[in-house]
This record gives sequence, C-alpha cells and structure tokens, in this order.
Amino acid sequence: METILLLAHTEIDGSLAKSAREALHAAATLHKSLAGSKLVIGLIGENVQAAANSIAACPATKHLGVTGADFSQSRYATDAAAAEAIFKAAQATVIVAPATSRWARVLPGVAQRLGGRVDTHVTGAAAADGKISVNRWYYKQRMEGALTRTQRPWFIGVDPGSQTACDCGAGTAEVEMVAVNLTEAQKRTTVVGLREPKADAQTIRPDAQLLFVTGAGWTKKQADGQTHVPEAEKLILGFLKATRASLGSSKSLVDLGGEGQAVLPFLSHLNQIGQTGATPRHAKGLSTCCHGEEPHTVGWRFINERRAISLDPNCGWARGKADVLYVADAFAVMQKVNESLATKT
Repeated sequence: METILLLAHTEIDGSLAKSAREALHAAATLHKSLAGSKLVIGLIGENVQAAANSIAACPATKHLGVTGADFSQSRYATDAAAAEAIFKAAQATVIVAPATSRWARVLPGVAQRLGGRVDTHVTGAAAADGKISVNRWYYKQRMEGALTRTQRPWFIGVDPGSQTACDCGAGTAEVEMVAVNLTEAQKRTTVVGLREPKADAQTIRPDAQLLFVTGAGWTKKQADGQTHVPEAEKLILGFLKATRASLGSSKSLVDLGGEGQAVLPFLSHLNQIGQTGATPRHAKGLSTCCHGEEPHTVGWRFINERRAISLDPNCGWARGKADVLYVADAFAVMQKVNESLATKT
C-alpha cells in the first residue's frame, strides 16, 4: 500500500504557490487511482496554517508541518532536515513535490540520505494495475518517456506548468507539527535580503498568459538598408509594459553580442527558448522576426495558441508550426499594436 506525500513550501506571505497546487493535483490523482493508498500533506515554512487551510478539502488523511523562522527562506541544510523529518513522520513511500528552484536542489540529496530514488522534470503521473508511472521529456523536449520504479522511497519533482492547479476547497485543517532539531552549523547560511529588478525591467514572467518571442530579424538591416535597433528596443519594451507578457528569444539573437553585432541589451540567454533553451508553457505565443525552424519551435511544444509575424510566407512558421501567420513587417505591426494598446490604458 502506497503512502503518497505532497511536500511543499509556503511563500513569504504564508500562501501556497501555483506550482505547489499543481504538484498537489498530481499527488491527489495518484491517490485516487491507487486503491488503498493514503495521501499526506507536508508543509514547510515560517507558518503553514493558512496554507493548510486553503487546501483543507483535499482528500488527505493527515497534514504535517515544520514551522519556524529557520524554515521561512530557502536553505539546503534546513530544508533537507525538514523534508527528512516530514518523510519519517508520514512513513511515505512516494513523495511528490513541485520542481521549484528550492526543492530541485534539495530532493536529490534527501533521496540519497534515505536510500531512495528521485526523478525530476516530471510532466505527468498515473497509476494502472497498482503500478505508478511518470512521464518526462528527454533531449530538449524532443522525446517523451514513461518510466516506473520499484525502489522506495520514490521522490518525484513535478515541473511547474505541466499540471492543472488543484482546486481543493478551503476549510480548517488540523496540522500536526513535526519537531526538527537544528544545529548551529545547519543555520550557518543566512538570507540577508532579496534583490529583484524593477517591474518594468522584469522580462521573464512564467505566469504570464502571453509569450512574446523576438528573433534576429529585429537587429538586421530593414527595407531602407539600415538597422533600427533603438526603435526595435522601444517597440518590444513598450509591448511588454502594456501587456505584461513574458519575453523569449531565439538563440541566434542572444548570440549576436558575442559576434560583435548590434544587440538588444535587455536580452540574455535566460530569455532563450528552443532546443538549447527553455520550454515555456504559456497559453499563447507570438513569434516575431524568427526563422521558425525546428530548433526554435521545439521550445513552443506546450504553447496552446501559436502566432507569428514574418515577411517570408514560406518560412518555417508557415509550414504548420503556427496557428496563424501574419505576412507583414514586425516593426509596422508592433507599432500599430502598441498604439492600439495605448488607447486602452
């Protein structure tokens, strides 16, 4: 009989992030499909009661918590100790957690301590005939594999954005606190503050509805034989400011700086999507001045609605890779779009 543990951390304000609710959905789905299994919720944070109450209607038999100021921020030693303590209290066999940056660095080490196994970047989990299987993508999202394990405990890191967020109702949850005795050495690392860009400078927004992708065409010579990089920068940033979209880029564009060519200064390899970049999961995507071939479009695998702007009617986007292709000059189109958006704000 499997005991499935949902392991999550609270946010600074004590709430549960969307990624945690997505992992809970995966854990609850497994619990529902495994006869005789148990579902346990394990929460870590400075105070977990509000988070537990927000998912009180989920089919968990027990809520466990590790609380205190020492667990409010991400720190490997304390997070690993808390995860291990909750695991032992739950006597779990399968541990499901959101693959956030905080858990991604902790779970492999905890699995090693407990003699278990860990699978990361999981995008789906199911059970049939009493056997659990998980899905994940390989080779830059080109191949999907399904695998099972007999080894227990089994730690499963669920990729954010790959699941539907759990819509468990709120209520009052009875949280059983688990004591964790920390040494001074485990608390040696401290978080002294947070540094983040200003809202207007933030270009990567995983929760945005729209992904706006720029290609190398923005920095190339235009119809007049000249480049218009400052104008391109103004159009792109103006669109992002008005729509709060997330910004992506093709590899060719972010590589231009190393080739001594004109670049868009707000782009980095963190914005890169495709075979050698990220694979985002936004509801809609708009590609501009991109070649549209497979190395780039592979990063759009999970975008639900794909549109592109290109002057070439025979580009890769026109060959079935876009739902809608606008054969037009991206500079002219985005100028009109920004003007329209300005009248609505």
